[in-house]
Amino acid sequence: MRPTTGRAPREGKRRHVLRWVAVAAVVTLAAGTLTVYLKYRAIYDSITRVNVPGSELGQRPPQYSTDSENILVYGDDSRKGLDKHQQVLLHTGSDQTNNTDTIIIVHLSPGRHLVTVMSIPRDTMVPMYQCDAGPGYQGQQANPNSYVQINSLLAAGGPVCLWKTVEQQTGIFVNHFIGIGMLGFVKVVNDLGGVNVCVPFNVNDPVSGLDLPAGENHINGVQALAFWRTREDIGNGSDLERIQRDQFMSAQVVKGVLNSGLLSNPFRLLSVVTDAAASMTTDSGMSVSDLVGIAESLRHVSSKNVQFITAPNQAWPANPARVQFAQPQADEVFSAIARDVTVPKVKVTPSATPSSGGAQVLTTSPSNVKVKILNGSGLAGLAGQAAAGLTSRGFDVTGTGNATSFAYTKSVIEYASSADLAAVNTLKQELTNVTDLQDSSLTPGTVELILGSDFTGLVPQNPASSATPSTSATPSTSATPSASATSATPGTSVSPGASPTASASGSAVASLAQSNNGITAAASCASDSSAFTGPLSP
Repeated sequence: MRPTTGRAPREGKRRHVLRWVAVAAVVTLAAGTLTVYLKYRAIYDSITRVNVPGSELGQRPPQYSTDSENILVYGDDSRKGLDKHQQVLLHTGSDQTNNTDTIIIVHLSPGRHLVTVMSIPRDTMVPMYQCDAGPGYQGQQANPNSYVQINSLLAAGGPVCLWKTVEQQTGIFVNHFIGIGMLGFVKVVNDLGGVNVCVPFNVNDPVSGLDLPAGENHINGVQALAFWRTREDIGNGSDLERIQRDQFMSAQVVKGVLNSGLLSNPFRLLSVVTDAAASMTTDSGMSVSDLVGIAESLRHVSSKNVQFITAPNQAWPANPARVQFAQPQADEVFSAIARDVTVPKVKVTPSATPSSGGAQVLTTSPSNVKVKILNGSGLAGLAGQAAAGLTSRGFDVTGTGNATSFAYTKSVIEYASSADLAAVNTLKQELTNVTDLQDSSLTPGTVELILGSDFTGLVPQNPASSATPSTSATPSTSATPSASATSATPGTSVSPGASPTASASGSAVASLAQSNNGITAAASCASDSSAFTGPLSP
């Protein structure tokens, strides 16, 4: 036999090489795993995390749809952590109050085929719930007969207080919350490569620092923050109009993210999360992998299936510059989101009167408005002039006369109760420089218009400008659910006016554009001019 001892060294050498390859592979894998771990650990450690005991949230709403997810997101306007250079750069000033100028609920449908973003106005008045004290805040005692502005809750009782109040007021089970500071917002917009916004005229707001020429502009993070915060010097100066403008900017951000492939690139996505983390606050139950996982799960969503609405609201009777949830419309919308069914249509139009704070309020047909007109100026023929004009526009004028005083300069609409607010707001659209006043001694169902000396006539009728923002701001293609939106629930037919208690498997929150004064992320940048309309416009 031929000896075989000559092969042994080669085989031994081969085994030796394979062992080193295996060792190298293990080391490389371990190093990579360690790198990833350290990266996640660094992000995790930079996020402010808040423990939320279930007992602090009180009696929570039922979780009707366990496959969907509701995330409470708020913008924290605290200047804490900003040095003087950053305060100047961001035009924030040094105010150390900690309010929430932006409050939204992001509803992620099962399968992540649809996303609903509902804004809650910062000026919404809500009852006082029990909120425990914590680091930096004193807590809040329950008082169902006292109301506070919802944007003050963060300072009063921390994020848990805001979470609890939102759940109690909306009946929507919230899974997690995310708070983002101003510097984090700037960094994220820069990471995304900026965003497009459109303004119908030159804007120069010294308060926020926003300075843009008319037309479409591509802006960076600092300018985007200024755009987000601008309120007092544009349109009617209201928070509600600011929300509308911000929703258009958000639509452009969503389009940019979906078109860039960011959500399918874990390295870029992790970079964005890293930059946001230092200015981010979350509940302790939300991990970094949760954040990245949610973002990655949305990579196949269509922009026309990401929809933005504002919670139905109306002027608060005690102070028209504040708002309250309009009922029963708000509860119908909240219930639909909680149950993941189609949000019902709600007729919402903006108030035409600056004195109301530009609140979005419910209106009715002029034929349903009974109005008695009184001359409060002493100028002959004033009540008759207004009566003739309102009658020609379909209002039910029940009579005219003189007010108890001729000292009125500004016109006033007096009404008996909140049940008459739809009539009040419909009448206010026909007038300029008018305020409203509740007087429980009046007869319910009929409002009184007291004309002041500055009354010169009704607002000129202009069909083009009387359209609601949802009509003028939203392309006709987004007025109905897309094929992909409706096909997400095979065998389920859900109409835009469906009952919020209707059952629906999978995803069925759809058709919000035009139903609730909302838009989809497919809305064009040039469609947002109605969000700038008002007495402060050039």
